[in-house]
This record gives sequence, C-alpha cells and structure tokens, in this order.
Amino acid sequence: MNVMVLLSAGRHPVSDRPCLPRVEAQAVGMALGFAAPSEIVGLHAGTGVVEVSEALGYGLARVDVIENADPDDPIPALAAAVRHAGPKLVLAGRRGQGGADSGMVPYMLAHALGMTILPDVISIAPGETEDTIVVEQALLRGARRRVVARMPAIVMVHPASAAPAPFAFGRARQGVLLRQRVDLGGRDGDVRKGFEAEERTYQRRPRVMARAAAGTSAADRLRAATEVAGGGGGKVMVDPSPEEAARAILAYLRGIDVLRA
Repeated sequence: MNVMVLLSAGRHPVSDRPCLPRVEAQAVGMALGFAAPSEIVGLHAGTGVVEVSEALGYGLARVDVIENADPDDPIPALAAAVRHAGPKLVLAGRRGQGGADSGMVPYMLAHALGMTILPDVISIAPGETEDTIVVEQALLRGARRRVVARMPAIVMVHPASAAPAPFAFGRARQGVLLRQRVDLGGRDGDVRKGFEAEERTYQRRPRVMARAAAGTSAADRLRAATEVAGGGGGKVMVDPSPEEAARAILAYLRGIDVLRA
C-alpha cells in the first residue's frame, strides 16, 4: 500500500501563527489507521516548511516539499508528484486554513489525474479485494453512508472524523523532511484545461414559500410569505424504495402547499 497525505500551510484561527490545519492532522491519523507508517508520505507544494513539518509530530515518518511549485497554482506540481509516485490512496482535508482557501484543490487534482474522489469521509477500511476500500461518509442531519470504491482514489477527510493523535516532539525530531523539485513540463503544464471556473457576485436564491389560502387575513398572508418552507421538522429515510421516496416527496410538497392535494 502506498498512501499520500496532502499538506498545506495553515494559519491558526486565533493567534494567526503558522500551523498545520487540524483536518489534515486528522487525515494523518486516518492514514496511520489504514496503512503502516513506512507506506505513508506527506506531500506539500510550496514554501510552508514550518507548517507542514508539524505533520511529523502527528506520526508521519516523511514529508516531501516541492520547492518549485507555483504558489498561486500548486495543481501542476501536485499532479506531477502524485503521478510519479503512483499512490493507491491520496488523503486531503476539505479545505486549507487561513489563506485563499477555495476547497477546490482535491477536486482539480482528481480531475487532472482522472482519479475517483470521495468527499466528507470519516473512516476508511480495506475492501474485500486488494484494490477496493470501504469508506463512511458524513451526510446532513448526522446521517452516514458507506461506499465501496476502487483505488486509486482521493479521499477528502471530514472534520467529524476521529481526532488526531497528540503531537509528540520526539516523533517530529525523528521524521524526515525532503525538499525536491519536479518536472512541470509536458502534460502536467496544462492540467487546468477543461476545468475553467467563472467568478460571479453572490446572489441569494429564491426560497420556496408556502402559499396562503385565498380569503385569509393580511397577517396570514404575511406569515406565509416570510416563513421558510420546511423550517423545522422533517425526517431521514434510510434506503427507501423508489415508491416510498416518491410518496414522501409528494406528501412534503403538498404539506407546504407547493402542489395541490
């Protein structure tokens, strides 16, 4: 097994001091629970050596730092390093901490490498075959979902996963931090092709509102116009049949007066 953990240069939300994001420390702990320390490597593209060196204290034996990465676009450097190493599993946090954090790096890396991506993962276990894994994903309202995926894959760790191991200065001193440079030519120089994004001003979407019955008072009409449909209540259906799911959706839409009974 060959596992990589993507690391970023974070800032503490209170003191603004350089630090490793907590969710990436959780990713290190998840990787250690899945593979041996000798099979796990941390990977960082940029100059944040102080921040990513903390990962050694959380249990990593080695961290590779790509020095010639573009600070504004680390995707080509990360894609080249991951393609060269050929790991079966790449772990990453949901997003960085303290900078221009968009949360798109794992998705763009998966797009560049053609790898499966699994978001909001809280646990990983080996599958029935050597090339599969079983992950548990965190869903809304505390729901959980198990997914069987084929490797290689990129896993985005959810903050609700297990807490990281305590930081140990002894492990940090024993770990190895390697600086390297990667060849960014060839197909890694244009990994953004086909993945263009458009920036727009944020606009609130219209809300689905309950319709007041005809002939009601002005207070009732105002209440129907200001209340959000479905505010409070609701239920979670686990593995329902298509017929049960359709009946529940229709009942909900009729209950908020979007469809006529």
